[in-house]
Amino acid sequence: MWWFQQGLSFLPVALVVWSAASFVFSYITAIVLHHVDPLVPYISDTGTIPPERCLFGIMLNISAFLGMATMYVRYKQVHALNPEKPKIIRLNKVGLTLGWMSCFGLCVIANFQKCILYYIHVVGACLTFGVGAIYMLIQTILSYLMQPEVHSKDIFWIRLTAFLWCCLSIVSMFVSSVVLYSGLYGTNLVQKLHWDPQEKGYTAHIISTVSEWSLAFSFLSFFLTYIRDFQKISLRAAVSLQGQTLYNPPPSFVSDEQALLVAGSI
Repeated sequence: MWWFQQGLSFLPVALVVWSAASFVFSYITAIVLHHVDPLVPYISDTGTIPPERCLFGIMLNISAFLGMATMYVRYKQVHALNPEKPKIIRLNKVGLTLGWMSCFGLCVIANFQKCILYYIHVVGACLTFGVGAIYMLIQTILSYLMQPEVHSKDIFWIRLTAFLWCCLSIVSMFVSSVVLYSGLYGTNLVQKLHWDPQEKGYTAHIISTVSEWSLAFSFLSFFLTYIRDFQKISLRAAVSLQGQTLYNPPPSFVSDEQALLVAGSI
């Protein structure tokens, strides 16, 4: 059995690989068709013009679904490992809620392009990266609270490093974007897909785009840390039949014991 076949480790693996592929494939397509500059464009710019926009959208929607599934399994794992610790249980529930909000933001990014509906796209980015960063913080805190009984100190420090990487990328991207879109370097920069290195604002643009790519891969690196945890967990579905056919409604007010007695009397 390969390492990614153990337990549910295929979930974070699929999330990371698929998400990275969605960035790379849309980037390659946009470059080949000369829709963006080869040197570090915005991730969103590589999913603005068809056909890469279609590829970008559908792949990120699948990434959002994989993210929701991964976060739910993580939630169930933490809950099962700490059934009698109210503080951890509360944090775990908050983490799942924020994580799913982040996944919804990813769907918004995928389906509302920057050059078409800019403000909705920004809202999606804030949900994805801003709320997602809080999700990372909560999971890092949970890792700290569960050491050394459940988690080793190493995994806590790795997750803390990924979270700090994420925070630095957010700050760098925010500051450079504010400078870039302050009006000092012209207007309508949202629609601008090609940049000349001699233009004013090019340095701020490059810092902003590099920060965005760095931010995206900090998220992917964080989910990579779930692989070892997921190797030790599996889920199963229990099927409970409420009747012998699919035509009659189940007796909602009859207990199992009463049903057995009736069957025996017949």
